[in-house]
Amino acid sequence: MPTTPLPELVDELLAGPRPLPILSAGVPVLRRPALPYDGQLSAELLDRLLRAMRETMHTAQGVGLAAPQIGVPLRIAVIEDPAEVAEEVREARGRVPQPYRVLVNPSYEPVGGPGREAAFFEGCLSVPGWQAVVARPERVRLRGQNERGRELDEEFTGWPARIVQHETDHLDGTLYLDRAEIRSLASARSVVDLWSQPTPADAARALGFPLPDTGER
Repeated sequence: MPTTPLPELVDELLAGPRPLPILSAGVPVLRRPALPYDGQLSAELLDRLLRAMRETMHTAQGVGLAAPQIGVPLRIAVIEDPAEVAEEVREARGRVPQPYRVLVNPSYEPVGGPGREAAFFEGCLSVPGWQAVVARPERVRLRGQNERGRELDEEFTGWPARIVQHETDHLDGTLYLDRAEIRSLASARSVVDLWSQPTPADAARALGFPLPDTGER
C-alpha cells in the first residue's frame, strides 16, 4: 500500500502529464487488492480523478480503466463502450453500447448457474500488444456503488458483463492473463490478421486450446 497519503498521491498524479500514464504488467500495484473506497478523497478530488481516468481510457481506446492501472490503489473503475463493431460481431459477442459508468467497490457473481460461459479474445491496456482467449460467465450480478455513493445491484450480460468482470478483477490484483487459455496468447497483429472472426473457434482449432461447450468447437 502507498506510503504517500492517498489525497496527496492523487493530487501529484493529476498535476502530471495527461493523459495519465497507464502502468504495465509487472508493477506491484497491479497485483495487490485495492483498498475499499470509503471517502478517502474529497468530492472535488474524486471528480477530477474520474474525469482524468475517462480521458485516459478514451485516449487509449479502451472500454474500461481501473484506478490501480494509473497507480491509485482504490476500488474504483470507469467503463464505457460505444460498441462500434460489425453486426455479426455484435450478435456473436453480445457487444452492445455501454454508457459511461463509474464503479466503486464493485463485486460480481455469475448468474444462471455453472457452464454458462462465453470465450473470446480479450486484451488489456496494462498488457499492450497482446490478446488471449478468456472464458467468462455470460451473465453476472454486479454490486457496489456509483461515484455519488448510490448502491448498485444490476445484472450485465454479453460484452458489458465481460467489461465489468475484467475491471473488477483489476481491483483484486488479477489480470486477464490469469484466467486466459495460455495457448491462445497472440500478438494484437496476429489477432487482426488471423483471428478477427466473431468467435475464437478457428483459433481454438488451429492453436489447440479448449472452448466452453457452446457449440463453437
